[in-house]
Amino acid sequence: MNQVNQSIGIDVSKDAIMCCMGTLESGQHCFSKSKSFPNTPKGFEALLEWSTPGKTSAVFVMEATGVYYENLAYWLDSQGYQLSVLLPNKMKHYAKSLNVKTKTDAVDAQVLSRVGLERTLHYWHMPSAMMREIKFLSREYRETKAKLVVIKNQLHAKKHSFACPLSVEKRLIGQMALLETQLLEIESELRAAAISDPQFYDRVTRLNTIPGISFITIITILAETNAFALIKNAKQLASYAGLDVEHRQSGAKEGKTKISKKGNRFIRNALYMPALCATKHNPHMKPFYTRLCERKPAKKVAVTAVARKLLVLTFTLWKNNQEFIENYTEESRQALKPAYTG
Repeated sequence: MNQVNQSIGIDVSKDAIMCCMGTLESGQHCFSKSKSFPNTPKGFEALLEWSTPGKTSAVFVMEATGVYYENLAYWLDSQGYQLSVLLPNKMKHYAKSLNVKTKTDAVDAQVLSRVGLERTLHYWHMPSAMMREIKFLSREYRETKAKLVVIKNQLHAKKHSFACPLSVEKRLIGQMALLETQLLEIESELRAAAISDPQFYDRVTRLNTIPGISFITIITILAETNAFALIKNAKQLASYAGLDVEHRQSGAKEGKTKISKKGNRFIRNALYMPALCATKHNPHMKPFYTRLCERKPAKKVAVTAVARKLLVLTFTLWKNNQEFIENYTEESRQALKPAYTG
């Protein structure tokens, strides 16, 4: 991304968007007075009339605040404007580096505008209609699965309670049946969406050769990463999923080492059960899991490490458009090496 001379920082809320336009003139930053617009299509058009940016020199910068930023982000991208969507925790640390103590919508918009002028940012592009549909469906599948677990636990408790009315159990059984039917419907829709793109589905089928990785797990990972569109290497992917390791050490003090969990929880949740399965049945992951358990008594740490390995393996095979290699050799490593660099 080239140096930009104009940056429009946008702080998004449910009803309004607060905007600040920053420019780079003779090496100095100049910022306009912040202005608010409705978070509606008419407000988006008014924003363009106010900012009048050139498509080649300006960039819009905003935070990924829940779902409220999506309508503006999709609209700007469809109009051909350069846009960068940043994670809130990154902006929080950036604001601290500026010693900004005040937090208002106007101040946040100015900070967003400044980061667009000072930093080299990646442009955001909206995913395809198929990828958006898959993301909605995969998240609905996980949410429905979680509801089913809750209902099963409630039914177990009622069955072992004293004198629980049969009508209560009957209603819970009915809810279970409904949720199980919905899970089948969602999975069917997911498969239909994936099959609609033969090239995409062919690559999904190749990933499905990984032992312990199901179709739902693969689809969830691809949906949450937009098919690894902006992922450059394994380290970046682990950080995005919150599976990167945090080390805390200062002088003689050794803090607790743990995974950050500052990332996409849907990916971590999708990988937990496959990782647990791989520790018992995957001939490549089982020895790795055993070695970690011998070094550290906490088995959950080893399971998390296996989950990270499965995620990196999925990314590697996707980038190389290859199937899982059962008898993995050094020649195979050299063939897959490009996916680990960058």
